[in-house]
Amino acid sequence: METEWTRREALETSVVPTGATVESGANAAAESAGDEPIESTVRLSINGEDYTLTLDHRATLLDALRERAGLTGTKKGCDRGECGACTVHIDGRRALACLTFAVAVQGREVTTIEGLASGALHPVQAAFIEHDAFQCGYCTSGQIMSAVACIAEGHARSEAEVAEYMSGNLCRCAAYPQIRAAVLAAAGEAGR
Repeated sequence: METEWTRREALETSVVPTGATVESGANAAAESAGDEPIESTVRLSINGEDYTLTLDHRATLLDALRERAGLTGTKKGCDRGECGACTVHIDGRRALACLTFAVAVQGREVTTIEGLASGALHPVQAAFIEHDAFQCGYCTSGQIMSAVACIAEGHARSEAEVAEYMSGNLCRCAAYPQIRAAVLAAAGEAGR
């Protein structure tokens, strides 16, 4: 009878040639920190507003946005930088919030989907609605934030170029044709 192990269980109980047990990164980090998080006061500028948050030094920008600042529009998808659902702008450039430490963005301007437009919809948001560029909606905020950056970077001149520069954002519903159409339409509006 074969025992099925998860990858984590296999790693936690693996024996290395020295005879020591390999521990998972989370367990080792907790032990080395004495189970006490190292916290500090972090001042963040998010969507033009100043936030003063007490955060663990290891807190990601994504967790700070969602759990401490109450801005839940930025989604946690993979938490490994593979899906793009957590895309935000830092000083006008797109960044993955799940791979960015919150303490690293002090003194910089962070823009989330909530801060993209004031009053009326941003042209990219309007184009996404017009072109039905979403299905379940989970990836939409990250897609829109990437699309805004893609246009600003000048990478929205053709469908192939949009596909290339938006490739870091995954859509599990496969709405890619509509997303590309929305980006191209918004880029056309921006160029007028």
